[in-house]
Amino acid sequence: MKKLGSFTKFAIIATALFAVYICFVSSGSVLRWIRANMEIRRQEKLIDTYQREIAEMGTEVELLSSDKDSLEKFAREKFHFAAPGEDVYIVE
Repeated sequence: MKKLGSFTKFAIIATALFAVYICFVSSGSVLRWIRANMEIRRQEKLIDTYQREIAEMGTEVELLSSDKDSLEKFAREKFHFAAPGEDVYIVE
């Protein structure tokens, strides 16, 4: 096996240290990039969830604004409203 010269050893060590610095220490490091990517994915999932909820609420608002009976049923179930003279029992 051939012995490496001192400059070659220095070049290998310097390159390795530079790679470690770039990957883990610098402002554009791989670790920060991975964390940012994970945060973006988490935020995109939240956006999808909220868009789905908004669509469901839009459908519900449309239904409630067009039909008086569904509005009354919704108010009774959600807010425990009652007609005059009617008793309401809440069971949880």
